[in-house]
Amino acid sequence: MKIYTKTGDDGNTGLQGKLRISKSHPRIIAYGAVDESNAALGIVLTNQLDEDILNILRKIQNDLFVVGADLSNPNLNDVKNRVTLEMIQELEKNIDKFESELPPLTSFILPGGSVPASQLHFTRTIVRRAETLIVQLAEKDEINSNCMIYLNRLSDLFFVMSRLINKRNGNEDIPWKI
Repeated sequence: MKIYTKTGDDGNTGLQGKLRISKSHPRIIAYGAVDESNAALGIVLTNQLDEDILNILRKIQNDLFVVGADLSNPNLNDVKNRVTLEMIQELEKNIDKFESELPPLTSFILPGGSVPASQLHFTRTIVRRAETLIVQLAEKDEINSNCMIYLNRLSDLFFVMSRLINKRNGNEDIPWKI
């Protein structure tokens, strides 16, 4: 099978169910940002990371494919490849677990401290943008609202994981100074 099909040369692309829409449609832009989040996460995964963090991030990469597949399928009656409440609860469980290892925040913090933490902060910002684009899509088209919730929790998890990576590696959070 060839990687190029030439079917998108006219500025349209295919969705599940053999539908075709413009590549500038909010649905395509939204799941493109999810794909970008996944690519950025791939960069994070090139670092030496603790096994618990590594395993969770690898699972999230797969879950982000589910988010993209969900967004590419406008037929909400099709239950295949849908973001579920269980996926969201798994993120929340990990947030709670990792937060228990961290000192409470006393101020806003700046992204940084170490390369992997900084990369994860950067990935978090891409996830936030993807979430915003999904909200815009939801204002036009019906979508699985779990996609928005999942990305909201995911950005929270990436924030907590960034702090945890710094702590485990002996790096301090960088407080925002006014």
